Amino acid sequence: MQILVTGGAGYIGSVVVQELLEDGHGVVVYDNLYRGHRDAVPDSAAFVQGDLLDRDVLTRTLRGHRIEAVMHFAALSLVGESVTDPALYFQNNVAGTLGLLEAMRAAGAARLIFSSTAAVYGQPESTPITEDAALRPINPYGESKLMVETILRRYDDAYGLRSVSLRYFNAAGSSGHLGEDHHPETHLIPNVLAVALGRSESVGIFGTDYPTRDGTAIRDYIHVRDLARAHVLALDVTGTRSAVYNLGNGAGFSVREVVAAARTVTGHPIPVRELPRRPGDPAVLVASAERIQLELGWTPSSPDIVSIVADAWAWHKQHPRGYGA
Repeated sequence: MQILVTGGAGYIGSVVVQELLEDGHGVVVYDNLYRGHRDAVPDSAAFVQGDLLDRDVLTRTLRGHRIEAVMHFAALSLVGESVTDPALYFQNNVAGTLGLLEAMRAAGAARLIFSSTAAVYGQPESTPITEDAALRPINPYGESKLMVETILRRYDDAYGLRSVSLRYFNAAGSSGHLGEDHHPETHLIPNVLAVALGRSESVGIFGTDYPTRDGTAIRDYIHVRDLARAHVLALDVTGTRSAVYNLGNGAGFSVREVVAAARTVTGHPIPVRELPRRPGDPAVLVASAERIQLELGWTPSSPDIVSIVADAWAWHKQHPRGYGA
């Protein structure tokens, strides 16, 4: 199948591109390189540097490469930035996706895998979170993703454009020469590993008085290769219907447990700074992935935090300053 991957030069998108190529698909990466990395795009994938808001370029790309399906990762995803500049997020994540959908309609491509987020749930009433939980995002980033999910339902009803929205929590780990390189970096595991690399003196723990087993917040971490495999499996679903799936381990790890795993893997003491809770941070965010396990047979192959951190560490040791370093 000929597949367009928007945001395919980013962290998760690039690993999905790798997975698609290994499965024998033809892949075109469409990325403006605003936060992606050209070095993350394999030579065997075609590359088009373009913006989601440029509908003409998108349509020509879809038609010229005879694209049959799209995997859509091109989105801004910093929660704090979305609060201070919501216009940027609604323009890129919502208006940009609308442009993509219209380009798909014009080119006759009617299958989409959408990279959604657990942020659509907001503050969950209970865990593990199922796909039927209330959708109450608490920031513009989560709102923008929920808006797109709503649009996708309407496009299915009106135009027969089939989509699968994959809601996931914390992607981590690496895959060969592909790893996590964000600027700024807001994710826990790379920030913990930055201490072991000597780039930071300590890592902050925000909140040590949560009602959890060690007082720190618990989150669901999933290996980026497992995420990639779920996207490939979801392609078959779009041949007949639309769907929504959570992706997660189903058992979370606390901040202290992540730090302990990093100490084990790196052999570095990794000092911590205990800081107050951040407003709006729930004590526990853990996904139920039962639906995708039952319907698609997907299960995480690397569910333990030590192996996830070890893969991330292997990449960061080889790329201490990220891509190009």
